[in-house]
Amino acid sequence: MRSTIDLHTHTSASDGLLTPGELAEAALEAGVTTLAVCDHDTAAGAGELLKNAPAGLRFIPGVEVSSRARGGRCHLLGLGCALDHRAFLRLMDTAGALRRGKLEARIDFIKKLGLCVPEAEFDRLRVLPGAGKPQMADALVKYGCAPDFHTAIREILDRCPAVEDRVEAGEVIGAIRAAGGVAVWAHPWGETGKRTLTEGEYRALLAELLDDGLMAMECWYSQYSVEKCEKLERDAQKHGLLVSGGSDCHSRPDTAPLGTLNAEGRPVDPARLTVLERLTR
Repeated sequence: MRSTIDLHTHTSASDGLLTPGELAEAALEAGVTTLAVCDHDTAAGAGELLKNAPAGLRFIPGVEVSSRARGGRCHLLGLGCALDHRAFLRLMDTAGALRRGKLEARIDFIKKLGLCVPEAEFDRLRVLPGAGKPQMADALVKYGCAPDFHTAIREILDRCPAVEDRVEAGEVIGAIRAAGGVAVWAHPWGETGKRTLTEGEYRALLAELLDDGLMAMECWYSQYSVEKCEKLERDAQKHGLLVSGGSDCHSRPDTAPLGTLNAEGRPVDPARLTVLERLTR
């Protein structure tokens, strides 16, 4: 049995497989009745669903912004923002431009490698609000440039030279707060396929984000054990932060199912997700 609340999911507006409408229906089928869509660096999917959420689903608009701080890289969620607020729109313009720059860098890299992906495929990716590495990997597999999704990422896309693609964390948190949202540190110890932070790195980054006005932490996360989730929850409470939780579902076979808020798949008491109190005001 999974949780009825999921505050971190993705749609085809960024790197999820399902459209916003399809994700909403899938959530209800999975027993999730409170859902947030947090696409990467775009609120297009959230905006679409905000207008057309199905009956029986409590929908919270969100976004996941690729961010940077002195202590390292991080992802920040903005839950419950006014999507038409000027500060939020400026943030989306900045984050979107950086994401498009990264897409073009990857396209150039693929071309330099001489891989045969049609220009029309690149044009299709360019018009997506938040195209990223997964869609590019899908394209590489589709046109026979890689045998499978993970090889496309590991052997091709991860070799692309790095470009600046992140917004300064203080700027992100400030814009989210100005738009009436809750700024949440997503998967604080890292996500699948990425290096896990050391305890010292985690503490240093937490201190910096607190100084920047962080409001909540994603303590309950699909890839973390219950023990690790509870440790994060204690840290959040210690620092006066709200507690959030999400699956990071992309509707792909290798990502967690909707409503999964810990690695053991145990349901989480909604009362523990104190961020909901703020989002219902």
